[in-house]
Amino acid sequence: MNIYVGNLSYEVNENDLVEVFESFGTVNSSRIIMDKYNGRSKGFGFVTMDNQEEANLAIKELNGTVYENRDMVVNEAKPRKDNFNR
Repeated sequence: MNIYVGNLSYEVNENDLVEVFESFGTVNSSRIIMDKYNGRSKGFGFVTMDNQEEANLAIKELNGTVYENRDMVVNEAKPRKDNFNR
């Protein structure tokens, strides 16, 4: 499952996300979305977990919790809309 993680502190990195989520199960990957112009974090990212039950538990337990003084938004990622199909 691809999990969206939003409202992150700009200092949070991909390793931090792995540490937060691995207490719920195996994390396959994590990615912080960076601004292509200034190279800084945009304050959100994605975590992938193969096990559906572990991913759902992580979403349930982490959504709305405070991490690095910010209330995280955690939910299943929606499929990316392709700008060319509008």
